[in-house]
Amino acid sequence: MTAGQPGHTAIPPEPATTTAAPAVVVAVDGGGSKTDAIALALDGRVVARRRGGGSSPHFDGLARSVATIDALVGEVSGGAPVAQANLYLSGLDLDREIGEFRAELAGRSWAGPSTIVANDLFALLRAGTDEPDAVVIVCGTGVNAAGVRADGRVVRFPSLGAISGDWGGGSGLGAEALWHAARHADGRGPATWLTGAMLEQLQLDSVQDLIEEVHFGRRQESSLAAVAPLVFEAARRGDAVGAALVARQAEEIVAFARACLTRLDLLGRPVPIVLGGGILAARDRLLLDPIERGIAELAPRATLTIVEDPPIVGAALLALESAGAGEKALARARAALAG
Repeated sequence: MTAGQPGHTAIPPEPATTTAAPAVVVAVDGGGSKTDAIALALDGRVVARRRGGGSSPHFDGLARSVATIDALVGEVSGGAPVAQANLYLSGLDLDREIGEFRAELAGRSWAGPSTIVANDLFALLRAGTDEPDAVVIVCGTGVNAAGVRADGRVVRFPSLGAISGDWGGGSGLGAEALWHAARHADGRGPATWLTGAMLEQLQLDSVQDLIEEVHFGRRQESSLAAVAPLVFEAARRGDAVGAALVARQAEEIVAFARACLTRLDLLGRPVPIVLGGGILAARDRLLLDPIERGIAELAPRATLTIVEDPPIVGAALLALESAGAGEKALARARAALAG
């Protein structure tokens, strides 16, 4: 008897079943040259991670920054629902900038009211400590700092360059090196080893050539960050200009610490001060020794920590905490991401 004939009962096929992908937590750490994105399960397991180009709104513009992050979030989430997204970006220093960024996120399926948007300093801070009273200072391409207190108070800085009182970092040290080289070359200032060293590294014949390259836009002033290590080498050689620049950079780091601790009324407390960024991570004792002395005089109970883990570790931990993850999940994530 064939199917469909009398006496035969046809059995309908079972309906196809689909299993929804479990929700993930997404964290992003974005800077001027690269952006790290990671998706984690709520138990702290790493689901996926990607690295893309820069996403700083200051350098790339708001729309391009959001587009870069949107693409990376899509890649790491793999179509799974996003239970929580935490974004930490350089260049988001003002409340207005954060508000504009959040507005640009509107309409993205993974973004919502719970999405956290903040400066990347806070990812670096969480990578270094989970103490409720803490300070973070970064000295990499630029300089910036933030402080937090257990009662929710936060200290931040505009970090807009010279107009907001900033000095130093790789770009600042490079620009200062060129300033001194120019004055060496034309006789207004003292001789410095930096002049010849800069020209050799940049493969130029004269300081005038370098000045014109920057002036006419053939070389970005920010690219002078590449000569910052020469400032430290000059100081090691006994060059007065190099030594003065390193000393001033140390003073600026101590000034950030003093401002944060004073404004948060934490000078007498055992506060961790987290240091990060390429200049500080190099652990040059010419820089670190005066920083340690200055902070010891300022806040004897404070402790200094140079962050070893990349900021994406802190971003991931903050995203998991925002999603309500427990200590086991946080420990699992840190173990998987550290190093």
